[in-house]
Amino acid sequence: MTTSYFNGKADVWDEQVAEKDPARLQRMADNLDIQPGSTVLDVGTGTGVFVPFLLRKITPQGKLVCLDYAERMIEKARSKRFEGQIDYVCSDIHTTDFRAGAFDAVVCYSSFPHFQDKLKAFKEMRRILKKGGKLFICHTSSRAVINGIHQNIPEVSHDLIPEKDEMLSLLSSAGFKNIELRDEVSSYFVRADRT
Repeated sequence: MTTSYFNGKADVWDEQVAEKDPARLQRMADNLDIQPGSTVLDVGTGTGVFVPFLLRKITPQGKLVCLDYAERMIEKARSKRFEGQIDYVCSDIHTTDFRAGAFDAVVCYSSFPHFQDKLKAFKEMRRILKKGGKLFICHTSSRAVINGIHQNIPEVSHDLIPEKDEMLSLLSSAGFKNIELRDEVSSYFVRADRT
């Protein structure tokens, strides 16, 4: 696991690593079909870079659960004191304590490559989604750019986004339907339904 790597980066993440263009983050948020009042899980929330955009989607009537397995990342996100119904959970998405059908949507912004067992993580995310719920995987860079960056960092060199066919196969094997995948010059986006 790369927990120690992320804990060590928590204090400098926003300055050195995170997406700094709010317009790009807003465009990504605009792709998310999330209704006001929804209960949403933000997997790999990190320092909370995407949290304000998710809060605007769900409105004050919604609830956001921010999950990360690196405790220093969660502490950093909590210290920003975002306003809204928010819970912060330090846990691993591969095995959570959430009840089945707890969420209307699960969002993985800039975190998916770091899931060590991607099929197991997908199965868990499907379990905790309501029937009709949606999974979103999104990045503000292309697959090639993200994989290129990771391959040059020893601690995360194997944390990659699979090729399209493998990604579609993993999602289908986990039971997701209506899968949409877009790998573009400036973004990577996946949507899949829990039917």
